[in-house]
Amino acid sequence: MTHVTPQQRAQYRSQGYFILENVIPRDQLDGLRRECDRLVLETDREMETKGITSYGISHYKQRYFIANRGKESDVIAAFLFSDLMADVARATLGDDVWLFHEQYVVKAPEVGTKFAWHQDSGYIGHYHTPYLSCWCALDDMTLENGTIYVLPYDRAGMTPDDLFDHTVEAKTNDKIGYKGDDPGIPAIVPAGSIVVFSSRTFHRSGTNVSRNVRRSFLAQYSREVIMNKEGTAPWGQDVPFIQDGRQVRRGLTELA
Repeated sequence: MTHVTPQQRAQYRSQGYFILENVIPRDQLDGLRRECDRLVLETDREMETKGITSYGISHYKQRYFIANRGKESDVIAAFLFSDLMADVARATLGDDVWLFHEQYVVKAPEVGTKFAWHQDSGYIGHYHTPYLSCWCALDDMTLENGTIYVLPYDRAGMTPDDLFDHTVEAKTNDKIGYKGDDPGIPAIVPAGSIVVFSSRTFHRSGTNVSRNVRRSFLAQYSREVIMNKEGTAPWGQDVPFIQDGRQVRRGLTELA
């Protein structure tokens, strides 16, 4: 079964995004939530032990970016290399796909901070082929709890390959690449939905002013191994997922 329509493929190419509602199976959604809660508690303990309140763009009891734990979690890996994600990756990237990066993005109740307009590609630091970002809603997403907003290519005044310079915001360490006044399109979606967008697509998120935690999971894939600026090593992960149209990994297991 394919989850992506021809119209959505066309929208991805022309505007840089589309949305799939209620597509994550309930058992996988519940598993991703449990792993998220466990990792947030673990991150809090690590920060407390080190006596710090921020690490990179994570901020204690406010906002968390917990990356690349699929290597040690059957639950996370089962989702990353699922048939669902293979379907989305083929529809957007083609017949050769690698896992590039994955992380939880969590905003604490009432204090979870915003995230500035940026392109995911803006965090790489050098030019590279656009990759795929799949922002997975683990909770119902609303304006109040700080959902993401996307900015279609035409409204950003850009082409699908444009990569803009980003500046670092001092207080948050966020990178900012768009300073226009377009508010973007909010993703008001139920838990289990996926906002699919290019790494060149501008997006941001609001502050969580609700009384509940706002949890999401970001899975990112590339059509080729993305190397560092020097070309000497992969910038992120380089795990083969689809090769010549065939899925070669499911969960932590490489398929024969």
